[in-house]
Amino acid sequence: MTGWTDIRASGWVARLPPGWRPYALLGRFDRPIGAWLLLLPGFWAFAVAAPGWAEGLRLALLFTLGAFAMRAAGCVVNDLWDRDLDRQVERTRGRPLAAGTVTPLRAMVFLAALCVVGLLVLVQLPLAAIYVGLGSLVLIALYPLAKRVTDWPQAVLGLVFSWAAPTGYAAATGGLGWPALALWAAGFFWILGYDTIYAHQDREDDAKVGVRSTALKFGRASARFVGACYAAMLALLVVAGLLAGLAWPFLPALLLPAALLAWQVRTLDIGDPERCLMLFKSNREVGFAIALAFLAGRL
Repeated sequence: MTGWTDIRASGWVARLPPGWRPYALLGRFDRPIGAWLLLLPGFWAFAVAAPGWAEGLRLALLFTLGAFAMRAAGCVVNDLWDRDLDRQVERTRGRPLAAGTVTPLRAMVFLAALCVVGLLVLVQLPLAAIYVGLGSLVLIALYPLAKRVTDWPQAVLGLVFSWAAPTGYAAATGGLGWPALALWAAGFFWILGYDTIYAHQDREDDAKVGVRSTALKFGRASARFVGACYAAMLALLVVAGLLAGLAWPFLPALLLPAALLAWQVRTLDIGDPERCLMLFKSNREVGFAIALAFLAGRL
């Protein structure tokens, strides 16, 4: 694993003005997979509960902007907490705060600007969705601490990254309901599984510096653990669809994301960080396939 890093100022980032590049890297705008994974449970909620195509598309656009801003804000918070640890981990030592290319003060100004964007999106939503959305802020702030005190920081991330499901449901319907809670729980187990895969990139360095994770906890049994998480997720997706009154076509349509998840479990190699990253990223396609499956139940 020596020398492995996924932080590279290449592609479109390299064409930015030099002063902008560290902020693009700090907000992970060069690697949008995290924003997609934050957003997709919201798409599930819109597919299940949006009152019509026009409103569903409007909400999808708002949530897309909000997800990219708030994922970037979460990365800034994470890196402010972790800048000393990041210097000790091969994959993360090039992060702007760890490398010193952005100061903590400037990072906090950048964070404030991102939060303003998120707030402007949030106030476009119904009051119930605003309250639900604001409820995630404490967990976002506390997530970086979790890896220091528990073997289950992926579970805390699961609570945060699945928050778009109840928020999206409240935005679409003006309130919460059992389908929203089932979608939130499904998202929780999905994230618990895929972030365990992601954590295997840093397993050896994390063990040295005292960072805890489900990757370290389950080790070579990780594939079985991830498989159990994905099975729970799929069961809860079925429950969510039934609670929402979707028509039967959503059930066979869920076979596609189920096959993609089974492929992740079958091909997981915890000793290959590049493969772990590739499998982690493949969850974007899983999330879109789930949204399409729910749409099939409303056609």
